Amino acid sequence: MKIGVPKEIKNHEYRVGLSPASAKELITYGHGVTIETGAAAGIGLTDQDYKNVGAKISDSAEAIFADSEMIIKVKEPQAHECKQLSQGQLLFTYLHLAPDPLQTELLLESGVTAVAYETVTGPNNSLPLLAPMSEVAGRLAAQAGAHCLERAQGGIGVLMGGVPGTEPAKVLVIGGGVVGANAAYIARGMGANVTILDRSIPTLRKLDMEFQGKTNCVYSTKEAIEKYAIQSDLVIGAVLLPGASAPKLISRELISKMKTGSVVVDVAIDQGGCLETSKATTHEEPTFVVDGVVHYCVANMPGAVPQTSTYALNNATLPFSLSMANQGWKMAMQQDPDLLNGLNTHEGKLCYRAVAEAQGKEFTDPSSLI
Repeated sequence: MKIGVPKEIKNHEYRVGLSPASAKELITYGHGVTIETGAAAGIGLTDQDYKNVGAKISDSAEAIFADSEMIIKVKEPQAHECKQLSQGQLLFTYLHLAPDPLQTELLLESGVTAVAYETVTGPNNSLPLLAPMSEVAGRLAAQAGAHCLERAQGGIGVLMGGVPGTEPAKVLVIGGGVVGANAAYIARGMGANVTILDRSIPTLRKLDMEFQGKTNCVYSTKEAIEKYAIQSDLVIGAVLLPGASAPKLISRELISKMKTGSVVVDVAIDQGGCLETSKATTHEEPTFVVDGVVHYCVANMPGAVPQTSTYALNNATLPFSLSMANQGWKMAMQQDPDLLNGLNTHEGKLCYRAVAEAQGKEFTDPSSLI
């Protein structure tokens, strides 16, 4: 199979779809890999690093899109990239379609077979291709939040861990999944006073054991969200409904009741955000202020640490890339129902129920297409 990797073009996005090690693995199985020149410069790799493992280098993204049977990316294709996709091609990347009707429509018009990293499943309803970036984003959320709390960044001027004789920052993490657990881990490690809210008692029990009772694990209700948000210096939104738009758990009214100079980090922004006041930002301009509350809503947070993120993502995606390249996507999905859950669009049909429901579009059962 001819596999192409274009350079990412989203604002301050430095990750790359295939590392040299992943490219070598695919080439070993007889596949051709072409990388756009400079695609991995953001993680300190050169075109020669790819040539050394047998990959080809292309001078343009247009050539990659025109010549490839499977395109492997990191972030969702931008509008002009969508228009270069065509029926018969396979796209493997993050899509986050539910809050993005324009991208959905462009992918449907292209006829491309699009497989979304974030909806591929694993044992016990896990999300193995989302998990590594959720780990990165969760840990970054605490780090970014701590920075935004600094007065020069518009924050209240509180040090996460405080010092002897002062109180540490109060941090609220909404959601106890992979993002939330990692955010709490870093915030707690920085010495903050951390509360985690979740609606799963088993999850809260597990987190309480992991943190050895040093983190406040509370059942999530509207009352609890309001109580702890008003008290907190930093709120991290870490909720996820797989493939669907994030629920709005913090209202504009609640934002107006929070401390002036407090900070919210909305990690759910890829799925539309879990705050009514959220709007996607970039690493170039990461924050904005509403009612005195600093909002950090960067839609590609792991792009800030592209070296770590690229290798962590490749570790998870490579087995699926190999499976589809070796067998073709239909056979691979016939043998792996978890991979079938990643199918979002195919020849103008929308194949992921949560996206169809979010956008009021017709849903096609993916099992009918294989």
